[in-house]
Amino acid sequence: MKLSITLKSILYTCISASFSIITIPQTSKAQTTTMVKVKVDQPIAKVQPNMWGVFFEDINFGADGGIYAELIKNRSFEFTKPLMGWTVQRKKANEGEILVVNRKEVNSANPRYIQINNEGGVFGITNEGFKGIGVKKGLKYHFSVMYRQMTPGVKLRLQLLGANNEVIGEGEMTPANSGAEWQKQAASFTATQTDPKGKFAITFEGKGKIDLDMISLFPDDTWKSRPQGLRSDMVQLLADMKPGFIRFPGGCIVEGTDLTNRYQWKNTIGPIEDRKMIINRWNTEFANRAAPDYFQSFGLGFFEYFQLAEDIGSDALPILNCGMACQFNSGEVAALDELDPYVQDALDLIEFANGDVNTKWGKKRADLGHPKPFNLKMMGVGNENWGPQYLERLAIFTKAIKAKYPDFKIINSSGTDPEGDRFDLLNTTLRKNKADFIDEHYYRPADWFLKNAGRYDNYPRNETKVFVGEYAVHANQDYVGSNRNNWQSALASASLMTGLERNADVVQMASYAPLFAHIDAWQWAPDMIWVDNLRSYGTPDYYVQKLFSTNKGTDVVAITLDGKNITGQDGLYASSVIDSKKKELIIKVSNSSGQPKMIDFDLEGKRNLKNKGTVEEMASTNLNQLNSFTDPEAVSPKISAIKIRDKKLITNLKPYSFNVFKIPFN
Repeated sequence: MKLSITLKSILYTCISASFSIITIPQTSKAQTTTMVKVKVDQPIAKVQPNMWGVFFEDINFGADGGIYAELIKNRSFEFTKPLMGWTVQRKKANEGEILVVNRKEVNSANPRYIQINNEGGVFGITNEGFKGIGVKKGLKYHFSVMYRQMTPGVKLRLQLLGANNEVIGEGEMTPANSGAEWQKQAASFTATQTDPKGKFAITFEGKGKIDLDMISLFPDDTWKSRPQGLRSDMVQLLADMKPGFIRFPGGCIVEGTDLTNRYQWKNTIGPIEDRKMIINRWNTEFANRAAPDYFQSFGLGFFEYFQLAEDIGSDALPILNCGMACQFNSGEVAALDELDPYVQDALDLIEFANGDVNTKWGKKRADLGHPKPFNLKMMGVGNENWGPQYLERLAIFTKAIKAKYPDFKIINSSGTDPEGDRFDLLNTTLRKNKADFIDEHYYRPADWFLKNAGRYDNYPRNETKVFVGEYAVHANQDYVGSNRNNWQSALASASLMTGLERNADVVQMASYAPLFAHIDAWQWAPDMIWVDNLRSYGTPDYYVQKLFSTNKGTDVVAITLDGKNITGQDGLYASSVIDSKKKELIIKVSNSSGQPKMIDFDLEGKRNLKNKGTVEEMASTNLNQLNSFTDPEAVSPKISAIKIRDKKLITNLKPYSFNVFKIPFN
């Protein structure tokens, strides 16, 4: 993701100039029929099984406060302000009753903890959660804490509190004598009410001294009921898409504002109390959306990412730092003669994912509960990096990785934009070097997407493939937050995606970005899926992505209008594939105009097409139509039957519609 505020303002100015509300003209009574030919028997390109995927970055509170189901903010007191998120509750203040203790020399990964000295009064602490704590009536909640207590005497009263501080769930825990050693103890209780903005309180009863760390609370309904796991509703939305890959962990957090702030995968595996938290680089990136309470706990770490990909049948696509921090921030680089640790991280990650249990990192994976390899096939080296300094570092990574793993695929950055001097330098050099994949990113107005549906029609058909790793239509800047995910944006994306699919021999993978956004805590919009503390919904963009991903087929077949690819003639955009496994012909067509279109599909070929099929249609004459928590499927696919006669499909496309026709064959 691009970070320059100046660059963003220029982009938004361009968007404003090119974006306008379209007035729908009156429908003509004398409607003409457009003849479209589909050559059903002539595959022209293979569609990769993992072509349509998703891109995950911890932005917009997508991980902590989002898909990672931990409900306690600043559970280990490692935020810049150690008690951020916590409020001390007392009737009378006593000196020294709560201390933040730092043991950095003993535990550099998790140095802080709190020490409670209770003299028998009413004393407690309350956590506000991530913009509140979502509480569900009848659901069990699991509390855990690491503690040490020289002398027993303190009992913990655990309470979920509603908006008016009423108790809506309660339990207790009596810590045992641990001596000088840290122990972990847990307790569970059930909520009696639903509240999207709850809080969690611990009241200390009795006299004594106790040290506390890693104060944690998880709902029972995590994905696959895994302890300390992921939010099931958010994962289910991903699983329903059947994405071919998951690109993670970013995005700009891979680079960091400087190299000390970069993402280091080895710090994200193992016991959660040993994972070193860092500030999230989106914390203060945008002054108008500052999030001083945004950190990365890494409860969702690289093992969990691999596990998630495996759960939903996706390939893992990790992106690693190439020795360069974000060039829009510090532009800091590691010296070429000091790049070895960065390269070793890449080699070790491949071993962690694929290595035998007798290898160092394969054993670490097995010790985490996954002796079977994850079968990692590819990784990205750098994210949106550019310039000769990137090419120098990329060459070192490529040589080392290919020497040890010659068949491993490397994703190469083409910078932040799909055109210009930066792009031209990288695209030319990488193709000359026969790079595996070049990662193109574009955040542009709807008009740019429509005009670029034929972008890849004349790209070289050689060994270097394109990965469209981040893209989204950016609406007029007058639209804010979730209002940016309107139907016009999704329809323009669908139109461009027909061009990606038509060129599946060039564009072998693609993923919309970003993935998640919390409605009360976002920094960047638009986003594919919006959530609050209890709910989630897919935008029109989500349903477009899902239609492509679940109907990708196996082979591209030609679909033409007057002998040409359909890239905007009379507002139409189209692609077509066959699915040799399901035995279906699949036609995707968008009508970006405000007029209905009568289409006569001539289905050429000897295949025995059945006379019945289906169409999944997304349509709205309101280009500003949104989905929402209250109306999550306002713009979503509607399925109906179609008939085929004499290898012809005659249909009337609605104005501003995207349609997926599926016709079975023998």
